[in-house]
This record gives sequence, structure tokens and C-alpha cells, in this order.
Amino acid sequence: MKQTILITGGTGLIGRRLTELLQQQGYQISYLSRSTKSIPGVNVYQWDVKKGHLDPQAIMTADHIIHLAGAGVADERWTDDRKEEILNSRTQSTALLAQALAKNPHKVKSFIGSSAIGYYGSDTGDRPLNETSSGGSDFLAQVTRAWERSEDQVAALGIRTVKLRIGVVLAQDGGALPKLAQPIRLGAGAPLASGQQYISWIHLDDLCRLFIQAVEDESWQGVYNAVAPGPVTNETLTRDIAKVLRRPLILPNIPAFAIKLMFGEMATTVTGGNYVLNKRITDETSFQYQYADLNRALENLLKS
Repeated sequence: MKQTILITGGTGLIGRRLTELLQQQGYQISYLSRSTKSIPGVNVYQWDVKKGHLDPQAIMTADHIIHLAGAGVADERWTDDRKEEILNSRTQSTALLAQALAKNPHKVKSFIGSSAIGYYGSDTGDRPLNETSSGGSDFLAQVTRAWERSEDQVAALGIRTVKLRIGVVLAQDGGALPKLAQPIRLGAGAPLASGQQYISWIHLDDLCRLFIQAVEDESWQGVYNAVAPGPVTNETLTRDIAKVLRRPLILPNIPAFAIKLMFGEMATTVTGGNYVLNKRITDETSFQYQYADLNRALENLLKS
């Protein structure tokens, strides 16, 4: 009998591709969604996090839960209201799931929660970080810490809980890569700020495969850094994109102050960087990356 995986945030960049891959493997997919719009091949259940409403049928029919929901960190300028929404969309949605799991009969075997390498702080230089490294103190680090604490409410119910700290996701149709590639295609590409800030990246397909393995392999538990094996500098990434696109880089670096003028506090997501290692994935799991090499990932995403 097909197992059912309940996904929150299923219509986002990660959720859409993850749904495709799971359906290819024979899983039945259901979504928790604010929308009443039907989606072919997916059972859609309603929830409203702000009102504390969740259709209990979503929980009662699920074998596993993958929790991706959360307001986009880079979608809007960080006003006080937006910062509150970024935090609450993560912590309150997880708390609502935990309450539903506590109140309703269910057969949920695992809860795979998303987190972010923002846990370590927006700019940690070239210091290698693994899953046991201490967290940062800036806004995103505080959000991520609270996010992971909210996922502990599910673990406290005796459900196997995995937290994937996601790096910079490279994808064809969303996320950072199209934004980086577009000015390069137009002959106006340049490294950002110093260009020496590290980017801990992962190909979208590898990230989705990590979620799937976390569902299927019962030995997975706790925090894992969901990044590819080799972090690169912003300058290296920019030059490699230009090489794949066969476009020159002729402009000087875009200065940090100009980025801050454009984006305000949110600029730290671009001007800062982290050298994050996937130590637990490498040391403790059998996971094999399809795109461990940046050039291979870029060739796949920019030329397909």
C-alpha cells in the first residue's frame, strides 16, 4: 500500500520538485494549504496558522510529514512586521502541527522539518562549521533557533524528528541562481561585496533527495547540514556561472554599501557568508550526491 506524505509549503520551490520526485517513487502526496485550489494528483487539506485551524484529516491520513512552510526570507524588505511574519510563520505553524499530532489519532512515523544554515549567523567568515558548532546571534540566527525549538515539540511526542539546515539552493526556476545569472547573461555580472564570502550551496534535486532519504532511513535523527560538500566564494560562483554561460565578467565588484542601500538589513544575506560542512551526512549516512561538483550543478541548471 502506498505511504502518504503530508507536505506543508508544497507549492514553493522545494515543495514542487519534491512532490514530483516522491510521486515518481509511488508515494501518495497531500498538502496543507491556505488555498482551496485543487492540485492534480495531490490531496489538499486546509489550514490557517494565524487562526490556529488545521483539518485533522491531514494528520490522520499521513505516514510522514515534511514541513517546509515559512514566509520567504528574501521576498520582501525586513520591516518590523515582516520580521515578525518570518518568525511566526515558522514557529506557529510547527506548534500547530505538534498540537494536531498530540490531539488526534495518527500513524505518523517521521517528521522532517526544514531549518537553515542561518542558524550559525549571517557572516562567519571562513571558519568551518558543522552540526555541533554554536549558533549566531543576529536576526536569522534567532529565527532559526526558535524554529528548531518549535520542532522539538514534535520530537517530544515520540515521533522521529529530523531537521535539515538548508544552504543556498541552486535551482533553475527560483531561488538565488536566476538572480545571479540574469545580469551575467546581460553582460553586467559582477561579484557581490568583497566576493570572498563563502556560499554553502546545494542543487535542488540533491536537497529533495535528502528529504526523501530522511523519510526512508529510520537511522536519521536530529540536525543535518543540507549543503553540498564544497562551499565556494561568491566570486568563484559568479565566475563559474559566467564560464557556463560563456559570458565575460568586466565590471568591478558591487560594493557592500550599495547592496545595503538597496536591501537594508536583509543585505547581510548577500554580503555575509558561511563555510558550512555536511559532516553528519558524510560521516553517518549512505547518501550520495548527484551534484557534489559546482560546475556539474551549474551545467545541469543553466544549460537544461
